[in-house]
Amino acid sequence: MTSSNTGPILAAAMCTAGFICGVYHAYHLYQAKKRKEYVDNLPEEWVQVGYVKGLNAYPVKSCTGVPLNNAECSPLGLRDDFIRDRILMVVTAEDNVVIRFKAYPELIRIKPTFKKSILTLKHPKMQPIVIDLKKVKAKEKTTRATISSACVPVYDCGDEVNEWITKCLDDEDTKFRLVYYASENSRERAGDVTRWPNIYDVLRPTDTGAFADEVTYHVLNEASVDDLNFRLKLRGKELQVDETRFRANIYVSGCKPFDEDNWKYVKIGENVFQVIKPCIRCIATVVNPETGVRDKSLEPLETLRSYRQATDPAVRKEAGNAPLMGIHMALRSEPGGIISLNNPIYVAY
Repeated sequence: MTSSNTGPILAAAMCTAGFICGVYHAYHLYQAKKRKEYVDNLPEEWVQVGYVKGLNAYPVKSCTGVPLNNAECSPLGLRDDFIRDRILMVVTAEDNVVIRFKAYPELIRIKPTFKKSILTLKHPKMQPIVIDLKKVKAKEKTTRATISSACVPVYDCGDEVNEWITKCLDDEDTKFRLVYYASENSRERAGDVTRWPNIYDVLRPTDTGAFADEVTYHVLNEASVDDLNFRLKLRGKELQVDETRFRANIYVSGCKPFDEDNWKYVKIGENVFQVIKPCIRCIATVVNPETGVRDKSLEPLETLRSYRQATDPAVRKEAGNAPLMGIHMALRSEPGGIISLNNPIYVAY
């Protein structure tokens, strides 16, 4: 082959190699940018304040939680294989809008259990029903549902479970569906959430998760619950509550009461979280999680209102007279880290 013939071939090869190198370089720049988004400006000094006493995922929004020993920290929340936090929800069949247990208290008595991809739902007055989530996802056909004014992609879990939930909730005027989140990305911020960046300036668009009302990770302090129970007694109330009233993902022990109000970052294992906002408590806290019955005196909400209202003017404008209990936080280290029971908890103030 003459040099005149090899010239174009060599030039083409060099162009191809250059293109491949460019793509490779761009990919690694993208990956570096993603890593930087997670690890930028994280604290260097940490103070140990306690340990992880409980881990809970709530796979079906508004239903009973699933206790965990270990979980992966993902951008959408705690994860243990098919057990993922707030990844399913019940919607009205007519318009696919989410419902919550403060409107339908029987929801909180539905107990999900998992064996790999097999989800079983149980309720005291119903025969258990089984759904294979792997088969639900295999349908590949999605529809849209609405939560907090955001329209999100979902899989319909099927007529059989939809009829089961409709019978369980026993609303003669309304039929319901169970839907499964059909994305690995956080849902779009909409509704009330769109004004949060004006109040909580560390909030990112990816912090919303799938079907969580506010932010992906929810922390509750055992000492703060103990303090609330002490105040309930002082007010002559017989009611005593535990962490299940507040439906947090991470239950911490060994801390001072309400010390979480002052935390800016939290480190558990190799996972670093940024505190985004306090948890604003609503009427849902008066529902007994075992019976689905509301407390007639609206406790513990009324006692919380007596001493836990927001003092920051911007937060108070958002919260009104609703009290604060617990914190919401978002993952700031790279996804995939493991969190376990008894892990020490470190914070930056």
